Amino acid sequence: MDIYFLEEKIYFMLLVSIPVLLLVYFANVFWKKRTQAKFAEVDLLKQLTPNTSRFKPVLKFVLAALALAALAVALVNPKMGTKFKKIKREGVDLVFAIDVSKSMLAEDIAPNRLKKSQQLVSQIINQLTGDRIGIIAYAGSAFPQLPITTDYGSGKLFLQALNTDMVSSQGTAITDAIDLAKTFYNDVEQTNRVLVLVSDGEDHSDDAVAAAADASKEGIRIITIGVGTEKGGVIPIKRNGILQHYKKDKKGETVITKLNSATLKDIAKSAKGAYIDGANTANAVDQLTNLLSGFEKSEFEAKQVADFKDQFQWFLGAALLFLLLDILVLERRTLWVQKLNIFKEQ
Repeated sequence: MDIYFLEEKIYFMLLVSIPVLLLVYFANVFWKKRTQAKFAEVDLLKQLTPNTSRFKPVLKFVLAALALAALAVALVNPKMGTKFKKIKREGVDLVFAIDVSKSMLAEDIAPNRLKKSQQLVSQIINQLTGDRIGIIAYAGSAFPQLPITTDYGSGKLFLQALNTDMVSSQGTAITDAIDLAKTFYNDVEQTNRVLVLVSDGEDHSDDAVAAAADASKEGIRIITIGVGTEKGGVIPIKRNGILQHYKKDKKGETVITKLNSATLKDIAKSAKGAYIDGANTANAVDQLTNLLSGFEKSEFEAKQVADFKDQFQWFLGAALLFLLLDILVLERRTLWVQKLNIFKEQ
């Protein structure tokens, strides 16, 4: 059974111009007749222009209208499919939990920890094919940023929107992020479950490792990516890109934030995952990509789709044929047709 599909329906709007052209044509015919009537009587005009055809102008207009109609249909690009094929997608469900606490503003790793995290995740997404992604932002609490999807473009948009002002409560609630990630995998048909925690590991709660172990029991592997340096750095507070001051503690001393890789490694180990140093973007992306390629991938989407073929060329050819005929047809009478007198012209 043939199946038809119209790709660009908006071009059907061109068909509206045909009635408009018809009105213009009739207005032109009416104007010509009035002008000719002022110039001479009908019988005299016939004698002055004996080879003028009354049918040919109508034929030329019809050919032009048919050409425009065929061109409109060609632009719509109708497609026809006669056979179905099954499309399978395989991959893992990959949720990125990204730390947006104030410590991620530290510039001990360029341009700063948060921007580095965004670069890392963006580059990882670029390497994905059939996997689904989700995004969680967390600081003193965690909240969903993007549910599980295959729309990588939307993922990048939400990723770039992350900032340290999204969460009013400060801290690094890794436990909340892990618990929230569990709700992302609420479909029993979902494939292998991977949670990627991107953080400096500071201000973590003591039960983060236990939460990771619980997540592992539910089939969630956790890969942690450490962003920052062991030496650490200060936390600049800026307004409109201009440095105002450095973050201070309750005693008025400048805060020095450091990468806590030990905690991130413990979390990854508890959830049968791995720890990755995020200092070098290319190396971190390669490591994670290699880890994902080693995971078993399951089919999570299979669709029956028609194998459509473009049909615009037939209508484009018809449009060109009608235009060619319109050019070749002259408004004068054709001698051999005149002899047959098919249209009973006097």
